[in-house]
Formats: sequence, C-alpha cells, structure tokens
Amino acid sequence: MELNKRQPTIKGPSDWFTGDVYLDRLANGGELSPLSVGSVHFTPGARTAWHSHRGGQTLYVTEGKGLVQAHDGEVLEVTSGDVVVSGDGELHWHGATPDYYMTHISMTIGEATWGQHVTDAQYFGPSK
Repeated sequence: MELNKRQPTIKGPSDWFTGDVYLDRLANGGELSPLSVGSVHFTPGARTAWHSHRGGQTLYVTEGKGLVQAHDGEVLEVTSGDVVVSGDGELHWHGATPDYYMTHISMTIGEATWGQHVTDAQYFGPSK
C-alpha cells in the first residue's frame, strides 16, 4: 500500500491546451496501479489539443458544459453526469463550451500522444 499526499493544482501546459486549464492529479499511475486520474478544470472556451491515449480514456463530467469530438466525428455537448469513453489510440479532443466552465475527471492507463491544437473552425463547427 502506498499513500500519496495531494499535490498542488497546476496550470495545463500550452502545448496540450488552448486557453486556461488547471489540473489536479488524483492518482499518478505507477507500479502498484497503472491508473492515472485527474480532475481537469476548463475555463470557458478552453480545450485540449487533438490527442489519443494508449489504453483509452474515460471522462466523467462533474460540472458545467463541455464539448467532445472524435476525429472525423461530430462535436457533441456534454454536461454534468455524462461519461465519455475514447478507445485505445482514438484521436479526440475535449473542453469547455464558449460560455461555461467544465470540469471532468480523466481516467487513463496509458500515455497520451499529443497532436495539433484544435482550430477555432473545428471548435465552433462549420456554422460559425
């Protein structure tokens, strides 16, 4: 058994995010358990870059309104209580809507591979 003390909140790196995003690491993944868990707080309009996870990713939305999109899929709105599952290696992004904060719990086993930033045209969709 291992006890890990709570770490300070950190600002998400600009290589991974557009806008202001804050991360609270809840479980770091390691030898005893490979599961990484984080609470991710997105300010309005903030979002991840395109990315994928070895082993997939599960998101549990805890508050606010957000947007998610798989590569070549449509942008979907999510709200508190929604669960989003991305498969092993599935390219996707997620973030807050333009007018609301959004927080989700991120659960992963494998490392993330980060890609290009989501453009405003991708974020707002073809009608904007």
